[in-house]
Amino acid sequence: MTTITPLALPEVLLITPRRHGDARGWFAETWSRRSLAEAGVDADFVQDNQAYNARKGTVRGLHFQQAPHPQAKLVRVVRGAIYDVAVDVRPGSPTFGRWVGAELTAAGGEQLFVPRGFAHGYCTLTDDCELFYKVDGLYAPQTEGGVAWNDPDLAIDWPLAGEPVLSDKDQALPTLKDMPQAKF
Repeated sequence: MTTITPLALPEVLLITPRRHGDARGWFAETWSRRSLAEAGVDADFVQDNQAYNARKGTVRGLHFQQAPHPQAKLVRVVRGAIYDVAVDVRPGSPTFGRWVGAELTAAGGEQLFVPRGFAHGYCTLTDDCELFYKVDGLYAPQTEGGVAWNDPDLAIDWPLAGEPVLSDKDQALPTLKDMPQAKF
């Protein structure tokens, strides 16, 4: 049976599918509409994405899409390990500006459900790290938003040993207090 654990922001879920193993290896059901619906998640996933990161210490995010094309995500690691983060960026939310993080590994099979209205980002903990994630909204670049990964007001405790590997886009993201108000 899949284990579904609400984190400190209860809309964000840590999902660990049960692995059935034998001498050949293992099998796991990584997504089930029924299991997620029983946990209160009503996401109709419409697109799958895959990301490869060559170096440990790569930070991607914190990204989101807003109305009319918001996205929820179900993230898992298929090679390596990451520290995965979700930040509540919903205006008026009682947990606005709070974040949660969880380690996701290929070895453990953990997944993170990031609901609509949350910015998402991660830091790779290994070289040659690969992620696979489902989204419930199609990519719409005109609705993209983001928050600086190192926003001092968020004070995310990224597990970095040195300077992160960042894209130019992620280096230019605003802090939460300087970000235009998002709509979800």
